[in-house]
Amino acid sequence: MNQSDLFLPVRRVESLDPGAPLAVQWPLVLPPVRQLLLEGLDLGRVTVIVGENGVGKSTLLEAVAIAYGMNPEGGSTGAMHVTRASESSLAQMLKLHRGAAASRKGFFLRAETMHSFYTYLEQSALGSALHERSHGESFLDLVDERINLKGLWLLDEPESALSLAGCTALVRKLSGILERGSQLIISTHSPILAAFPGAKILEIGSWGMRESEYDRLELIRQWREFLSDPHDFLKS
Repeated sequence: MNQSDLFLPVRRVESLDPGAPLAVQWPLVLPPVRQLLLEGLDLGRVTVIVGENGVGKSTLLEAVAIAYGMNPEGGSTGAMHVTRASESSLAQMLKLHRGAAASRKGFFLRAETMHSFYTYLEQSALGSALHERSHGESFLDLVDERINLKGLWLLDEPESALSLAGCTALVRKLSGILERGSQLIISTHSPILAAFPGAKILEIGSWGMRESEYDRLELIRQWREFLSDPHDFLKS
C-alpha cells in the first residue's frame, strides 16, 4: 500500500462476497456492475466516470455513496431526507476499503434530487435559501457552503445545472477541495469535467469498465466531431 492510500476515504471497492454467483437481475445485468463485483475497482484521489445514458454511472455512484454511509438522495453523511426510495440493492453487496488515516466524512451531490435536497436544507435550517437562486448559481453556492468538508465527495452529473463557464468554475472549486485533502468521484457527460487535472478516467459501457486517456474517450471524439461541423453532425 502506498503511503498516500492511508489518506484516501475509499481506496478500493469490491464485492462483499467475491465468490457469490451473480443473479441475472438489475442492476447486476449491467456490465460495469458485474465487472466491479468480479474484479473490484481501485480508486485514485480523483476518479472521473464517463459513458452513455443508462450504462450504470449513477447506479455505481449511488451504491458507493450508500455503502459509505451517505443518503442516496444526496447530502452529507448525516443527511436524513427521503422522498421516494428507488435505489438498487448494489450497496449491500459492496465492501469499501478505507484509508486508515482518512476522514470518514463525505458529501453526495446528485443533480436529479437537488430540488428536494434544497427543501430539506431550508426546513432543517442547515443551509441558505438555495431555492431563491438560479439552478446553476445554487449548485455552485452549495459547493461553496460545504467547501471545508474534508472527505469523500461524490458528484453525479453536476454539469446538468451549469454553463461552460459554470463547469470551469466548478473545476476550480473542486480543485480547492482536493487540495484540502478530499477525494473526488465524478460521473459526467461534460468534456470539461472529464479533463479534471490528474484524474483517473473510467469509460463504462457494454464492455464494462476500462481506464482510458482523455483523447481516446468516445465522449471527446463525438464532441470534436460535432464542433467541427455541427450542421452535418445533426443530419447524421
